[in-house]
Amino acid sequence: MLYLFMRFILRTIYVLFYRLEARGISNIPREGPVVLCSNHKSLQDPITLGVLVPRKVHYMAKEELFKIPLFGRLIRAVGAFPVKRGGVSKEAIRTAITLLQSGKVMGIFPEGTRNESVGMGKRGAVAMAMRAEAIVVPVALVGEYKPFRKMLAVYGAPIDLKPYKEQGTTESMEEATELIMSSIREMVKTGRPAS
Repeated sequence: MLYLFMRFILRTIYVLFYRLEARGISNIPREGPVVLCSNHKSLQDPITLGVLVPRKVHYMAKEELFKIPLFGRLIRAVGAFPVKRGGVSKEAIRTAITLLQSGKVMGIFPEGTRNESVGMGKRGAVAMAMRAEAIVVPVALVGEYKPFRKMLAVYGAPIDLKPYKEQGTTESMEEATELIMSSIREMVKTGRPAS
């Protein structure tokens, strides 16, 4: 209930204030495990990535944020779970995979850190998606977080990782990661869903 209320408030703010528009939202499967892989340039990206998505999106967030009295409860209610400082722990990865295996949606930023341009992705998102047999949807967040300037959340065609999983090599995981990142780069450039 709190999630739906918060999403309504944030949708209203982002649509009015940033003129946020979603393109290709129908590319997100209505059910089953999905990993939304997005570029990452701002602390606001998790909201932009998921606020117009009809399904609840779960995220990893720094453990320190959960220690802030009211804020911690709030971010947990809207789908975040804690990650210890210094990298993603095995426990956080297990939580993500369990969520995916139960048919949920995870929002992940494969670059691992914020970048103005789309950099190299790390294999973690692909590894989790493969283990959970999840579909990956590449996402491009386009625009600047400036009042009344248009922001876009562009959702590309789903990527099936089964052929890469069958190869079962580090190289195939890197290929799959680069496929996702190149799709994101294309959408950042064009503002249209990649096919």
